[in-house]
Order: sequence, then structure tokens, then C-alpha cells
Amino acid sequence: MTNAFKDKVLAGKVAFVAGASSGINLGIAQHFARAGAKVAIISRSHDKITAAAKTITDEGFEAIGMVADVRDFDSVDKALKATHDRFGKIDIVISGAAGNFVAPALGMSSNGFKTVVDIDLIGTFHVLRASFQYLNRPGASLISITAPQAINPSMFQAHVCAAKAGINMLTKCLAMEWGPAGVRVNAISPGPIADTEGMARLAPTPEAEAHVKARLPLRDYGTKTDIADMAMFLSTDNAKYITGSIIDVDGGTKLGDASANALAAFS
Repeated sequence: MTNAFKDKVLAGKVAFVAGASSGINLGIAQHFARAGAKVAIISRSHDKITAAAKTITDEGFEAIGMVADVRDFDSVDKALKATHDRFGKIDIVISGAAGNFVAPALGMSSNGFKTVVDIDLIGTFHVLRASFQYLNRPGASLISITAPQAINPSMFQAHVCAAKAGINMLTKCLAMEWGPAGVRVNAISPGPIADTEGMARLAPTPEAEAHVKARLPLRDYGTKTDIADMAMFLSTDNAKYITGSIIDVDGGTKLGDASANALAAFS
């Protein structure tokens, strides 16, 4: 058990996590609950979000799971209002709902491109914009989950690259606009994270997984706890002078190919 859990560093805080039926975002919600926060989580699937909330309440922590589609501003606003009515002003907002699939631009429909942009970028705007009136200001921390594709052009990921680049710029713009109100806005850019749907799609075989790991300077996937730890740091007073930042938790992904083959070219 870390000191964060022993000391309950988020005791009395209220956290709202979008896209938290599984993966990184559920890991963040669980982490926050163990550190003392009251947690509200949303997702499109009633069954999945109910099961996700139960993983938190079964540990004896306070959590509610609600159905909301981040593409629908009104449903997000309704969930945020319900969180505010239940727990009080919201201290922490995590916007992490995302979509992805591997496809070349010429093999991708307009609807396929739009769906990812709607979930990732428009969804992030909806969550952050709708949250503002319910925030505990000054002092609130808003965190979006972006990706290395925001700055690294990637074949077969045009839709994701465009959406995540938008999230990065949205983060910086809102940090400038909302800073005077005492609201900090940052983003976390995870690299390859184990046991997530994203990596299951991008590296679906042991051979593909080994290839990804071989290119990383740290030679391994990160964990959901690695991302949750950074989200927790950004949600405490330890990060009270950090805003408008895109923080890489990626094992060096952004640095480029660090495989033995790439290194051999310079030997």
C-alpha cells in the first residue's frame, strides 16, 4: 500500500471520470477511491458501468456509475449534475473516453473518421465544458487522456492523430481561459499500457507485442497504475503550479525507435 492510500491524500475530494467502464480510466477511478475520493464514473453501457462501479464499492469506497455518451452534451451534463447533487462540488475531472481502430485513410469511411473525432475530441470538450459550472473553484483539476499520436504521425491512425492533436490544443486553450478562475487543465499521454483494449487492438498477437516493446527505450509496457499515479499527482497540491501541460507517461515512446535494429544503424 502506497503512502497515498495510507494518508488518503484525496480525502474529501470528488472525482468524475468519463470512459471508466474499463482500462486506464477505471484504473484511475479505483486509484482515486482508494486515496479517499468519492468517485462518479460514466460510460455508454449500463451493464459495464454498473460492473465497474461495483469493483469500487465492493472495496468499501463511495462510487456511482451512470450511463452517458460523451458525444451527447446533455447526457454528460446530466451525469455531472447528478454527481454534484450526490457528492457536492467536483474537484477532479478525468476525460478519457476514446475510440480507435487500425485503418488506412483510403480504407476509412467518413463516418469512421468522424466517430473517433466525436468520441475523443468532441467528447473531451463536452466533459470539460459541461463540468465547469459544477467545479470546486478555485482548486479544481481537469485532466484529459491524450496519446502519442497527437504529435507522432502514424500510418493507419489518421483519425486518432487528428483527434488527439485537437485534445492537446484544447487542453492548452482551456488552461489559459480558465486559469484565472483557479482551474488547472492538463493532459496525460500514455504510451503502450498493458491489459487495455487499445493495445489489444494495436498489438493483437505476441509477435506484435514483442515488436512494440523492442522499439521502446524501457522495453516494456506501462501499467494502468503508472497512469493513475500521474493523474493523482496532478490532482493534488503538489501540482498546484502545473497547467496547460501534456505529460508523457510513455516509456520513451515519443523519442522514436530504440530497437536493436535501429541502434545498429549507428554502430
